[in-house]
Amino acid sequence: MIVAKHKIPKTNAVRLLDQQKIAYSLMEYDTTDQQIDGVSVANKVGLPASNVFKTLVTTAGTGKYFVFVIPVGAEMNLKAGAKVAGEKKIEMLHVKDLLSTTGYIRGGCSPVGMKKLFPTFIDESASALDYIVVSAGKIGMQIKLNPNDLNRVTNGKFAQLTV
Repeated sequence: MIVAKHKIPKTNAVRLLDQQKIAYSLMEYDTTDQQIDGVSVANKVGLPASNVFKTLVTTAGTGKYFVFVIPVGAEMNLKAGAKVAGEKKIEMLHVKDLLSTTGYIRGGCSPVGMKKLFPTFIDESASALDYIVVSAGKIGMQIKLNPNDLNRVTNGKFAQLTV
């Protein structure tokens, strides 16, 4: 008897990592309980919340978008984010604009493989870790990879971003 291997569909993020030959592992988690916040996801994949990061998209006005990758248990410091982005003020992108701007939906927004490569800033706490986990571009799937690889694929910059 042959058992079919479970094939995980590839997202834009996964395709981009494959193209750039970046090592990663994919993890799926159950979403039937609707618990898709970052801390719940960390528990579901069995990893410390300090290694699981969320992707936040901000704007400083029309056509100016910035991506921030911070630990799921932390809160974004918008003033610090504006400073590293070289802006006077930034605000969170409205959820209704997320899909059209990034190609991803809330809860499944990956810093990798957005419609455009926006300026990306990764919380400096990631630079001390062996690995971090970010969304793979859809709800229920995460990517585990080296933070320096994430920095490279997003043309990112490590910075102090959290409160």
